[in-house]
Amino acid sequence: MNKNIKLAVAGAVLALSAQANAGIIIPAGDWTLDVNGNVNAFASWTKADHAAANTVTGGIAASKDTTGEGNTQSLNTGLLPSWLGFTGTTRQNDTDVSFTISMQPNVSDNGAAGDSQTNGPLWRQTFLTFGDKSWGSVKLGKDIGIFASDAILNDMTLLGVGGAASVTSGNVTSLGGIGSGYMYASWKGQVAYTTPNFNGFQATVGIVNPNMGIQQAHTDANNTLYQDRFGMEAKASYSFTGDQFSGKVWVGGLSQKVTTGSAAVRDYTITAGDIGANISAGNAGLTAYYYKGEGLGTTFFAANGYSAASGKRDSDGGYLQATYILPTKTKLGLAYGRSNLDLASGEAALASTMVDQNERMTAGLYHPLTKHLNLVAEWNSIESKAHGGNKQENKTGSLGAILFF
Repeated sequence: MNKNIKLAVAGAVLALSAQANAGIIIPAGDWTLDVNGNVNAFASWTKADHAAANTVTGGIAASKDTTGEGNTQSLNTGLLPSWLGFTGTTRQNDTDVSFTISMQPNVSDNGAAGDSQTNGPLWRQTFLTFGDKSWGSVKLGKDIGIFASDAILNDMTLLGVGGAASVTSGNVTSLGGIGSGYMYASWKGQVAYTTPNFNGFQATVGIVNPNMGIQQAHTDANNTLYQDRFGMEAKASYSFTGDQFSGKVWVGGLSQKVTTGSAAVRDYTITAGDIGANISAGNAGLTAYYYKGEGLGTTFFAANGYSAASGKRDSDGGYLQATYILPTKTKLGLAYGRSNLDLASGEAALASTMVDQNERMTAGLYHPLTKHLNLVAEWNSIESKAHGGNKQENKTGSLGAILFF
């Protein structure tokens, strides 16, 4: 099973690590094929408190519809999409070689046309690796981004819904804690090198596809970003295991040059860094994460990250998460997350609508009914505030299950 699926499966018991049960193993000559994935579905009920006219540009909280109705329901996948992955591994000429291809079908389009699945499944992974434990490994292809990936892989809502449960178009997962504590790592083409594991220490550095968000429209004056140069992403981590404590500490960063459609602000470089830790002691677990960026935007890479007249906007955020395994083996989780976006110099005209902060509170119960099947119940409260005082709020309750194989 490839590393990212391992992390997700380990997340099924909310104790993420680099080790997990393999999927369906099939010997095939020189190769070993691992068929793996998950199926999940959640019924969600969302109540929005404010009218859509109370605009928060870049906010993630839901609003009432045009008729004033604030209650919506949906049946869909959660933060982690349903997954079918194929990983082949072999060792040839003293080199470990592997490939991974995966697709992510959805439960429902949940759109005006009904459950037609007109957009087809997503394809989030197509990559190969080669290397050896003595000198590291190289990855080429499409996989989850390097920066901010540990933030999402340690989020307990990976097994549930988190923010933005109600979707309006096909092949859309929920947000989890994306936009309310961390940036979306995205799935992107990359060439990355990972060092050997030096007694728990490991680092990854790579170049990523320059067209992530190319020609991305912005609501402030409908500006556009053009990306025609590789981005750089990196992270380093230290994992440890002891008699009383075990966990992981990590740091990361990114840099990417972008060109804008604005004559006043022709181009700039997006920079960001993050730090996080996940620690377990007996039945208790604690995760803490923080990020900060310039021009990074909020929620999604570069979204609302600059002003056409004034340049880059600063942003930061993070989340705290505590979990505890009850005697019934049910894991109780509580989390608080927040993402902030500052205005650039001289942006008074946008102050009335541009998002200031997206804030989330989550309470969840995650029960392992079997070795592979988890029942999930969550409650989420999302609040989005604009610099000028506008506000949107919604609360979401969800019930469902996620099955890993």
